Amino acid sequence: MDGDATVVGGGLAGLVAATRLAEAGADVTLYERRPDVGGRVRTETVDGFTIDRGFQVLFTSYPAVAAELDADALDVRRFAPGATICRPGSRSTLSDPLRDPRGAIPSLLNDEVSFSDKLRTLALRYDLSKRDEGDFFAGRDDSIREYLRDWGFADDYVTNFVEPFYGGITLDRSLSTSKQVFEYTFRAMGRGAIGVPAEGMTAIPETLAARAREAGVTIETGEDVESVRTAGQGRIPFRTGRADAEGATVELSDGSTRETDAVVVAATPPEARRLTGVESIPTEAVPNVTGWYALPAGESFETGKRILLNAADESPNAVIPMSEVAPEYAPDDRALLAATFLGEASLDRPADALRDDVRDALEAWYPDRGFDGLETLDVHRIRFAQFAQPPGVHADLPDPDDPEGPVVLAGDYTAWSSIQGALESGRTAAAAAGDYI
Repeated sequence: MDGDATVVGGGLAGLVAATRLAEAGADVTLYERRPDVGGRVRTETVDGFTIDRGFQVLFTSYPAVAAELDADALDVRRFAPGATICRPGSRSTLSDPLRDPRGAIPSLLNDEVSFSDKLRTLALRYDLSKRDEGDFFAGRDDSIREYLRDWGFADDYVTNFVEPFYGGITLDRSLSTSKQVFEYTFRAMGRGAIGVPAEGMTAIPETLAARAREAGVTIETGEDVESVRTAGQGRIPFRTGRADAEGATVELSDGSTRETDAVVVAATPPEARRLTGVESIPTEAVPNVTGWYALPAGESFETGKRILLNAADESPNAVIPMSEVAPEYAPDDRALLAATFLGEASLDRPADALRDDVRDALEAWYPDRGFDGLETLDVHRIRFAQFAQPPGVHADLPDPDDPEGPVVLAGDYTAWSSIQGALESGRTAAAAAGDYI
């Protein structure tokens, strides 16, 4: 292709779409309204600690991750498989014996989950391993809770393990999220690892941006797009049909314009809906609050690199030993923990109240030590952490080419809410936009 394209939004989807178009020969300019690219995947430094914007992880077995990123180059620090189920005075390991032989005996002795449910888990893993990639987000859907009930899992297994573990993945401890998300992520965990880059999650968009620039993409940050118009016919919606498409005009907030053969709208869901008029773009948000905490100098914190699940209470949902998994996240003499809180109510709770919940939980789980010195570094209150994914939602998500004229969508909201969804949507959008160039 020898034309040009404009990408609106510098998140993961936008960066991949821009790169793919540029590598195919297009002249590409990407506009990002923030000072830096990355979208929801961001990292900051606070008092020498590396803090991601909310607790996020990379599933190394996602197909789009393998296609667009190099886990070895990212220096991914991996969590141990499974998790630790915690309640006052009790901590028990539940791991994957196939990927974590050392955790097999503690998992076998774990009395939080029955032996039959442990066997059922292995059977579920085997069943999902045989599924084709394209089968997961198609067909009959149901909630995660109903899906597990149909499989025969006991209520104790669902309450003690799945609720807090998948509460962290779907931000929905009620397990009312689509079973399709459960199936896909459950299979991914059986095939690979979960981890974070040594330099923080921001290493992902930084890697994608470097590849985009190498391909010739011009990245303009601090540039907000006011509107997208097609073929001089005014604001979208306007249907030309691909055969008649004659380009589009992108208007920036400073009043300047850019004429282009095709536009990839990779903005946030509300902004993408505003720019394109596509009503099927989901805008119902699922929130998340992540607190970041430090222990005093010299106080180590070891969990076997496993997430601590709160089986007794919902606040916090889980505590994550970040510096044990990724020592680069904290100064040498300090320990960094993250804690996740779910639901709308957590958005308005004071930081001190959140910290007290974390401290009380840790002291209950580790009665032989105190946590009075637990220090709050930051609290991220994210109102749009994911778009809501109830059963059936994926069948109604927009297609990349739903906008009018030579405009296509890129974002996880065209697939499913995840890094996999974002990366794959960028690839799909680039192919669709290429038809206009």
